[in-house]
Amino acid sequence: MKRYGNLWHQIIDWSNLLLAARKAQKGKRFRDNVLAFNYNLEPELFKLRSELESKTYCPGAYKSFRIYDPKPRLISAAPYRDRVVHHALCNIIVPLIDRSFIHDTYANREGYGTHRALKRFIEFARSSRYVLQCDIRKYFPSIDHEILKQIIRRKIKCQDTLWLIDTIIDGSNPQEPVVEYFPGDDLLTPMVRRHGLPIGNLTSQFFANVMLDGFDHFVKEKLRVKKYLRYVDDFSLFSDDWEFLAQARLEIEEYLTGLRLKIHPVKSQLFETRHGANFVGFRILPERVRVRNDNLRRARRRIKQLQAEHARGEVSWQKVVQRLQSWSAHLQHGDTYHLRQDIFSQYIFTRLS
Repeated sequence: MKRYGNLWHQIIDWSNLLLAARKAQKGKRFRDNVLAFNYNLEPELFKLRSELESKTYCPGAYKSFRIYDPKPRLISAAPYRDRVVHHALCNIIVPLIDRSFIHDTYANREGYGTHRALKRFIEFARSSRYVLQCDIRKYFPSIDHEILKQIIRRKIKCQDTLWLIDTIIDGSNPQEPVVEYFPGDDLLTPMVRRHGLPIGNLTSQFFANVMLDGFDHFVKEKLRVKKYLRYVDDFSLFSDDWEFLAQARLEIEEYLTGLRLKIHPVKSQLFETRHGANFVGFRILPERVRVRNDNLRRARRRIKQLQAEHARGEVSWQKVVQRLQSWSAHLQHGDTYHLRQDIFSQYIFTRLS
C-alpha cells in the first residue's frame, strides 16, 4: 500500500490556504464570522500559516446544536478559521487517498453522491434475489481515535501532516455517549478510549470514509461480494444466495469488532429484494421507485415553511424557485411524475400586503 510523504509544504502553501478560505466561505459569505475573517483575510491567513509552521496551532471550541429531523443527532460547528485549516488539509490529502477507495462507496466524494448511489442500488437490487442491508450503530460517535490514527498512518507518512491530523482528531468535542464492550475490554475500557468525531466537520466526513476503506476492500476482495455498495455507514450486499449473505454477515460483524464498531441489531436485515428496500430517502421496488413517506412528510413541511417565509418577505422569489427546482430534481430520480404534479399544484406563493 502506497504511503504519501512530503505533503506539508503543499498544505501550508499560501495559494492552498487562500483556496481553502474560498472553499470554506462557500454559501456562508455574509455570516458575521466569515465577514470578520475576510475583512482581514491576509493577516488571518498569515497568522494561521505561522501557527501551522511553528506547530502552535490549536483548534477552537465547537458550537453544538441538536437536530431531530430525520433523527436526533448532535451537530458540531468548528470556528471558521478551523474550517479553513480543514479545507487546506483536505485539498491535499483527499485526492491522494481517494484513489484507494473502491468504486462503490458514494458519500462525500466528488462526482459521486446520493443519486449516483441510488442508481447503483437499483441496478443491484433488480438483478439480485436477496439483499443484506446493514447500518453501523452510532457510527460517528463510535469512531475510535487510536484505531483511526493507525489506519491513516498506513496511508500517510509525512510527520508534519500527521501532527495536524492528530491535532484535529484530538480536538474533537465530546459526542453522544456510546458504551460498547469488545473482546479483551475491562469495565472501564469504553470510557477510557477516546472516540467520536463531530458530524459537521469536512475532515470528519473524509475520515469516516478512510475508517471503512479497509472494510470495503475486505467485503470485495476477501468475501468476494460482487455487488456491494456503501453510503457513509449504510452498506448493502446483494446476491442470489441466501446462505452466502448470512455467512457474510457473521464475518462482517467479526471484522467490525476489530474496528470497535457494531452493526445495528434492528436496522441490519437480510431479505428478498422483491419486498422493497429503503435507501437514501427512496423505496426501491421491483417495478418502481417511490419516495419514502417520512421524506415526503418532511418535504411538505419545508415547502409550507418556505411559503410562509416568502409571504413575510424573508425569502426572495428567486430563492423559492431555486429550492423548488432542487427538490423537483431530487424527486425525478424516482417514479414521481404524478406526485410532483400533486405537490406543486397545492402551494401558491404570494407576498402579504
